[in-house]
Amino acid sequence: MDPELHDVAVIGGGAAGLTAALVLGRARRRVVVVDAGEPRNGPAAHMHGFLSRDGMPPAELLAAGRAEIRGYGVELLEDRVVEIARSFELGLAGGDAVAARRVLLATGAVDELPDIPGARERWGRDILHCPYCHGWEVRDRPIGVLGAGPASVAHAQLLRQWSHDVVFFPHTLSVTATERTALEMRDISVVDGVVARLSVAGDRLDAVELADGRSIPRAAVFIRPALRPQAGHLIRALGCDVDPDGFVTVDALGRTSVPGVWAAGNVADPRAQVITAAGQGSAAAIAINNDLVDEDVGRAAGAR
Repeated sequence: MDPELHDVAVIGGGAAGLTAALVLGRARRRVVVVDAGEPRNGPAAHMHGFLSRDGMPPAELLAAGRAEIRGYGVELLEDRVVEIARSFELGLAGGDAVAARRVLLATGAVDELPDIPGARERWGRDILHCPYCHGWEVRDRPIGVLGAGPASVAHAQLLRQWSHDVVFFPHTLSVTATERTALEMRDISVVDGVVARLSVAGDRLDAVELADGRSIPRAAVFIRPALRPQAGHLIRALGCDVDPDGFVTVDALGRTSVPGVWAAGNVADPRAQVITAAGQGSAAAIAINNDLVDEDVGRAAGAR
């Protein structure tokens, strides 16, 4: 039996996906959200920078969002999309299938952390990424910044406004003389050497330990990790254009290169914070509904 046709299938139930589902549900569209329950910010105790939701645990935001969309008749499937056809039929890991007239990709991104003992375990707690999300909580404390890519030096410069005690650990990164001078001008110490592990005492980050035996006390370490889009197999299956890093390219309304497919949140914008992703989801939902209206008008005219 063919699956019942939805107006929109939203793949991913984070801030972008749930906001889009809310807007579309209120527009009286038949919407299904498929979400595997693995949000990128899941390890974080709190989220910040979201007006009226500052300091809320991410899980609470998602729980509230799920309750809200259900109130508008949106169907929520706790499952994973494992395949998708150009006809917008989705195969789920649980064995079911979903069909839709339009698709919104809101699958997010995955942080590629350096292979340093302690990094994954402390991620989102005192091994952090975004100064705007977590800088205030560690202000005026000893902060470390780990070299993980070309933007790491700029990351250290940014963190300097949250603390007077910032140490940059190049790790395996090469730092130019110009970059070193700029760091020193702002009293950012540079500690060369390979980082061997992150020391934890009493369930708190205690120090950054180097391979040569040195131990540098730090209360938090910031990393700008490499990112990759989540669910790349779905992006490839749909044939969406992507940027050099594999993220979906979209226009101002979230429209991809594939007719009928939109994208919002970190799958298209790796720099998007929770509030940004929610706004992108809203904009995409309105564009999707307008596109469906155009199709509905065309069908009505063709039936006369």
